[in-house]
Amino acid sequence: MIANLLDGIVFGLQLGLWAAGLTLVYGLGGVLNLAYGQMAVVSALVAVFAMDAGVPAFPAVLLGLLAGGLLGLFLDLTILRPVYRLHGEARVLLSLLLTLGVAFIVDGFLNWRYPLKALNLFIAGGPVEILGVPMRRGSLLASAITLVTFLALFLFFRFTTLGRAVRSVIEDEEGARLVGIDPRRMLRLILVLSGVLAALVAITRSMSVPVDVQAGFSITVFALIVAVVGGLGSVPGALLAGIILGIINSFALSEIGTFMSEIILLAAAGLTILIRPSGLLGVKE
Repeated sequence: MIANLLDGIVFGLQLGLWAAGLTLVYGLGGVLNLAYGQMAVVSALVAVFAMDAGVPAFPAVLLGLLAGGLLGLFLDLTILRPVYRLHGEARVLLSLLLTLGVAFIVDGFLNWRYPLKALNLFIAGGPVEILGVPMRRGSLLASAITLVTFLALFLFFRFTTLGRAVRSVIEDEEGARLVGIDPRRMLRLILVLSGVLAALVAITRSMSVPVDVQAGFSITVFALIVAVVGGLGSVPGALLAGIILGIINSFALSEIGTFMSEIILLAAAGLTILIRPSGLLGVKE
Protein backbone atom coordinates (compact mmCIF):
# COMPACT_ATOMS: atom_id res chain seq x y z
CA MET A 1 0.00 0.00 0.00
CA ILE A 2 2.81 2.41 0.88
CA ALA A 3 4.54 1.54 -2.39
CA ASN A 4 1.38 2.32 -4.36
CA LEU A 5 0.95 5.59 -2.48
CA LEU A 6 4.52 6.71 -3.14
CA ASP A 7 4.34 5.68 -6.79
CA GLY A 8 1.07 7.59 -7.08
CA ILE A 9 2.55 10.73 -5.57
CA VAL A 10 5.58 10.56 -7.86
CA PHE A 11 3.39 10.09 -10.95
CA GLY A 12 0.93 12.70 -9.65
CA LEU A 13 3.67 15.31 -9.38
CA GLN A 14 4.50 14.59 -13.01
CA LEU A 15 0.85 15.00 -13.99
CA GLY A 16 0.69 18.30 -12.13
CA LEU A 17 3.72 19.58 -14.00
CA TRP A 18 2.20 18.41 -17.30
CA ALA A 19 -0.91 20.47 -16.62
CA ALA A 20 0.77 23.62 -15.28
CA GLY A 21 1.85 25.09 -18.60
CA LEU A 22 -1.48 24.31 -20.25
CA THR A 23 -3.58 25.80 -17.47
CA LEU A 24 -1.49 28.98 -17.23
CA VAL A 25 -2.06 29.89 -20.89
CA TYR A 26 -5.79 29.19 -20.64
CA GLY A 27 -6.14 31.12 -17.39
CA LEU A 28 -4.41 34.21 -18.74
CA GLY A 29 -5.58 34.39 -22.32
CA GLY A 30 -8.39 31.90 -22.82
CA VAL A 31 -6.12 30.01 -25.23
CA LEU A 32 -6.28 26.21 -25.27
CA ASN A 33 -2.97 24.93 -26.64
CA LEU A 34 -3.43 21.37 -27.90
CA ALA A 35 0.08 21.37 -29.36
CA TYR A 36 1.49 21.35 -25.83
CA GLY A 37 2.64 17.73 -25.98
CA GLN A 38 4.32 18.27 -29.33
CA MET A 39 6.21 21.24 -27.86
CA ALA A 40 7.50 18.87 -25.18
CA VAL A 41 8.54 16.27 -27.76
CA VAL A 42 10.32 18.80 -30.02
CA SER A 43 12.20 20.16 -27.00
CA ALA A 44 13.21 16.60 -26.09
CA LEU A 45 14.49 16.02 -29.63
CA VAL A 46 16.57 19.19 -29.47
CA ALA A 47 18.26 17.78 -26.36
CA VAL A 48 18.74 14.42 -28.12
CA PHE A 49 20.32 16.01 -31.19
CA ALA A 50 22.58 18.11 -28.99
CA MET A 51 23.79 15.03 -27.10
CA ASP A 52 24.25 13.14 -30.38
CA ALA A 53 26.51 16.02 -31.47
CA GLY A 54 28.67 15.56 -28.40
CA VAL A 55 27.15 18.18 -26.09
CA PRO A 56 27.13 17.05 -22.42
CA ALA A 57 23.76 16.16 -20.91
CA PHE A 58 23.27 19.26 -18.75
CA PRO A 59 23.94 21.85 -21.51
CA ALA A 60 21.81 19.73 -23.85
CA VAL A 61 18.95 19.90 -21.36
CA LEU A 62 19.34 23.68 -21.19
CA LEU A 63 19.14 23.82 -24.98
CA GLY A 64 15.93 21.79 -24.78
CA LEU A 65 14.45 24.26 -22.29
CA LEU A 66 15.48 27.16 -24.55
CA ALA A 67 13.85 25.42 -27.51
CA GLY A 68 10.61 25.08 -25.55
CA GLY A 69 10.55 28.78 -24.74
CA LEU A 70 11.25 29.70 -28.37
CA LEU A 71 8.43 27.42 -29.53
CA GLY A 72 6.04 29.25 -27.22
CA LEU A 73 7.24 32.59 -28.61
CA PHE A 74 6.85 31.29 -32.18
CA LEU A 75 3.25 30.27 -31.55
CA ASP A 76 2.53 33.68 -30.03
CA LEU A 77 3.98 35.58 -32.98
CA THR A 78 2.42 33.44 -35.72
CA ILE A 79 -0.51 31.07 -35.48
CA LEU A 80 -2.12 32.60 -32.39
CA ARG A 81 -2.26 36.16 -33.71
CA PRO A 82 -5.75 35.78 -35.26
CA VAL A 83 -6.88 34.09 -32.02
CA TYR A 84 -6.14 37.23 -30.00
CA ARG A 85 -8.63 39.24 -32.05
CA LEU A 86 -11.47 37.08 -30.73
CA HIS A 87 -12.98 36.83 -27.26
CA GLY A 88 -14.75 34.29 -25.10
CA GLU A 89 -15.77 30.94 -26.55
CA ALA A 90 -14.75 31.96 -30.07
CA ARG A 91 -11.16 32.48 -28.89
CA VAL A 92 -11.09 29.12 -27.13
CA LEU A 93 -12.52 27.29 -30.14
CA LEU A 94 -10.19 28.88 -32.69
CA SER A 95 -7.12 28.30 -30.51
CA LEU A 96 -8.18 24.68 -30.05
CA LEU A 97 -8.57 24.11 -33.80
CA LEU A 98 -5.37 25.89 -34.84
CA THR A 99 -3.13 24.29 -32.22
CA LEU A 100 -4.67 20.87 -32.91
CA GLY A 101 -3.73 21.35 -36.56
CA VAL A 102 -0.18 22.23 -35.53
CA ALA A 103 -0.08 19.14 -33.31
CA PHE A 104 -1.09 16.84 -36.18
CA ILE A 105 1.44 18.39 -38.56
CA VAL A 106 4.33 18.21 -36.07
CA ASP A 107 3.37 14.71 -34.93
CA GLY A 108 3.14 13.43 -38.50
CA PHE A 109 6.48 14.96 -39.49
CA LEU A 110 8.32 13.62 -36.45
CA ASN A 111 6.90 10.12 -36.87
CA TRP A 112 7.93 10.17 -40.53
CA ARG A 113 11.38 11.72 -40.14
CA TYR A 114 12.57 10.57 -36.69
CA PRO A 115 10.47 7.51 -35.75
CA LEU A 116 13.10 5.94 -33.49
CA LYS A 117 14.41 9.03 -31.71
CA ALA A 118 13.78 9.25 -27.97
CA LEU A 119 15.14 11.16 -24.99
CA ASN A 120 16.29 8.93 -22.15
CA LEU A 121 18.18 10.64 -19.32
CA PHE A 122 19.50 7.72 -17.30
CA ILE A 123 20.24 8.63 -13.68
CA ALA A 124 23.02 6.41 -12.38
CA GLY A 125 22.90 4.69 -9.00
CA GLY A 126 20.80 2.11 -7.24
CA PRO A 127 17.33 2.65 -5.77
CA VAL A 128 16.83 4.76 -2.66
CA GLU A 129 14.66 3.43 0.15
CA ILE A 130 11.83 5.70 1.36
CA LEU A 131 9.61 4.30 4.11
CA GLY A 132 11.01 0.89 3.26
CA VAL A 133 10.10 1.20 -0.43
CA PRO A 134 12.91 1.23 -3.04
CA MET A 135 12.48 4.23 -5.36
CA ARG A 136 14.38 4.89 -8.56
CA ARG A 137 16.76 7.83 -8.42
CA GLY A 138 15.40 9.19 -11.69
CA SER A 139 11.85 9.33 -10.32
CA LEU A 140 13.02 11.03 -7.14
CA LEU A 141 15.06 13.61 -9.05
CA ALA A 142 12.12 14.32 -11.37
CA SER A 143 9.85 14.78 -8.32
CA ALA A 144 12.34 17.14 -6.69
CA ILE A 145 12.59 19.21 -9.87
CA THR A 146 8.79 19.35 -10.07
CA LEU A 147 8.45 20.56 -6.47
CA VAL A 148 11.14 23.20 -6.98
CA THR A 149 9.37 24.32 -10.17
CA PHE A 150 6.02 24.74 -8.40
CA LEU A 151 7.73 26.60 -5.55
CA ALA A 152 9.40 28.91 -8.08
CA LEU A 153 6.04 29.54 -9.80
CA PHE A 154 4.44 30.34 -6.44
CA LEU A 155 7.20 32.79 -5.51
CA PHE A 156 7.10 34.38 -8.98
CA PHE A 157 3.35 35.00 -8.99
CA ARG A 158 3.20 35.97 -5.32
CA PHE A 159 6.19 38.21 -4.75
CA THR A 160 7.47 39.64 -8.05
CA THR A 161 6.11 42.72 -9.79
CA LEU A 162 5.90 40.89 -13.11
CA GLY A 163 4.15 37.93 -11.50
CA ARG A 164 1.59 40.18 -9.83
CA ALA A 165 0.98 41.87 -13.19
CA VAL A 166 0.24 38.47 -14.73
CA ARG A 167 -2.14 37.63 -11.88
CA SER A 168 -3.95 40.94 -12.34
CA VAL A 169 -4.56 40.14 -16.00
CA ILE A 170 -5.89 36.69 -15.09
CA GLU A 171 -8.26 38.17 -12.51
CA ASP A 172 -9.42 41.25 -14.47
CA GLU A 173 -8.00 41.89 -17.93
CA GLU A 174 -9.82 45.19 -18.48
CA GLY A 175 -8.87 46.48 -15.04
CA ALA A 176 -5.23 45.56 -15.66
CA ARG A 177 -5.29 47.40 -18.98
CA LEU A 178 -6.65 50.52 -17.27
CA VAL A 179 -3.69 50.65 -14.88
CA GLY A 180 -1.16 50.37 -17.71
CA ILE A 181 -0.54 46.61 -17.94
CA ASP A 182 -0.43 45.22 -21.49
CA PRO A 183 -2.30 41.87 -21.49
CA ARG A 184 -0.68 40.88 -24.80
CA ARG A 185 2.82 41.16 -23.37
CA MET A 186 1.80 39.19 -20.31
CA LEU A 187 0.33 36.45 -22.51
CA ARG A 188 3.52 36.34 -24.58
CA LEU A 189 5.50 35.90 -21.38
CA ILE A 190 3.24 33.06 -20.23
CA LEU A 191 3.43 31.32 -23.62
CA VAL A 192 7.22 31.37 -23.38
CA LEU A 193 6.99 30.09 -19.80
CA SER A 194 4.53 27.42 -20.93
CA GLY A 195 7.00 26.28 -23.58
CA VAL A 196 9.76 25.99 -20.98
CA LEU A 197 7.41 23.97 -18.76
CA ALA A 198 6.56 21.71 -21.70
CA ALA A 199 10.28 21.09 -22.23
CA LEU A 200 10.68 20.41 -18.51
CA VAL A 201 7.85 17.87 -18.75
CA ALA A 202 9.80 15.90 -21.36
CA ILE A 203 13.08 16.19 -19.47
CA THR A 204 11.73 15.03 -16.12
CA ARG A 205 9.65 12.28 -17.73
CA SER A 206 12.72 10.97 -19.56
CA MET A 207 14.38 10.33 -16.18
CA SER A 208 11.88 7.49 -15.64
CA VAL A 209 10.91 6.32 -19.13
CA PRO A 210 12.08 7.28 -22.64
CA VAL A 211 10.16 10.14 -24.27
CA ASP A 212 9.75 9.25 -27.94
CA VAL A 213 8.14 11.08 -30.86
CA GLN A 214 4.78 9.39 -30.20
CA ALA A 215 4.43 10.82 -26.69
CA GLY A 216 2.98 14.18 -27.72
CA PHE A 217 -0.75 13.45 -27.75
CA SER A 218 -0.51 11.38 -24.58
CA ILE A 219 1.09 14.30 -22.74
CA THR A 220 -1.54 16.70 -24.05
CA VAL A 221 -4.48 14.46 -23.12
CA PHE A 222 -3.26 13.81 -19.58
CA ALA A 223 -2.37 17.49 -19.13
CA LEU A 224 -5.83 18.53 -20.28
CA ILE A 225 -7.58 16.06 -17.97
CA VAL A 226 -5.57 17.21 -14.95
CA ALA A 227 -5.99 20.89 -15.83
CA VAL A 228 -9.77 20.55 -16.11
CA VAL A 229 -10.06 18.57 -12.87
CA GLY A 230 -7.84 21.05 -11.01
CA GLY A 231 -9.60 24.06 -12.49
CA LEU A 232 -8.45 25.67 -15.73
CA GLY A 233 -6.26 28.64 -14.85
CA SER A 234 -5.28 27.32 -11.40
CA VAL A 235 -1.67 26.15 -10.97
CA PRO A 236 -2.27 24.92 -7.39
CA GLY A 237 -5.32 23.10 -8.73
CA ALA A 238 -3.15 21.38 -11.35
CA LEU A 239 -0.77 20.16 -8.64
CA LEU A 240 -3.59 18.95 -6.36
CA ALA A 241 -5.47 17.22 -9.18
CA GLY A 242 -2.27 15.64 -10.44
CA ILE A 243 -1.47 14.09 -7.07
CA ILE A 244 -5.02 12.83 -6.52
CA LEU A 245 -5.30 11.32 -10.00
CA GLY A 246 -1.78 9.91 -9.75
CA ILE A 247 -2.64 8.05 -6.54
CA ILE A 248 -5.90 6.75 -8.04
CA ASN A 249 -4.02 5.59 -11.13
CA SER A 250 -1.33 3.86 -9.06
CA PHE A 251 -3.79 1.82 -6.97
CA ALA A 252 -5.92 0.97 -10.02
CA LEU A 253 -2.82 -0.09 -11.96
CA SER A 254 -1.72 -2.35 -9.12
CA GLU A 255 -5.10 -3.97 -8.52
CA ILE A 256 -6.64 -4.12 -11.99
CA GLY A 257 -4.16 -3.49 -14.79
CA THR A 258 -3.08 -0.86 -17.28
CA PHE A 259 -6.16 -0.72 -19.50
CA MET A 260 -8.72 -0.57 -16.70
CA SER A 261 -6.58 1.87 -14.71
CA GLU A 262 -6.89 4.42 -17.52
CA ILE A 263 -10.67 3.94 -17.59
CA ILE A 264 -10.86 4.41 -13.82
CA LEU A 265 -8.68 7.52 -14.10
CA LEU A 266 -11.01 9.01 -16.70
CA ALA A 267 -14.06 8.01 -14.63
CA ALA A 268 -12.60 9.71 -11.53
CA ALA A 269 -11.90 12.83 -13.58
CA GLY A 270 -15.43 12.80 -15.02
CA LEU A 271 -17.00 12.36 -11.59
CA THR A 272 -15.00 15.27 -10.20
CA ILE A 273 -16.11 17.52 -13.06
CA LEU A 274 -19.75 16.51 -12.58
CA ILE A 275 -19.60 17.35 -8.87
CA ARG A 276 -17.60 20.54 -9.34
CA PRO A 277 -17.62 21.74 -12.98
CA SER A 278 -15.18 24.58 -12.26
CA GLY A 279 -12.58 22.10 -10.98
CA LEU A 280 -11.13 21.49 -7.55
CA LEU A 281 -9.61 24.95 -7.15
CA GLY A 282 -11.19 26.70 -10.11
CA VAL A 283 -13.24 29.87 -9.73
CA LYS A 284 -16.97 29.49 -10.19
CA GLU A 285 -18.31 31.83 -12.82
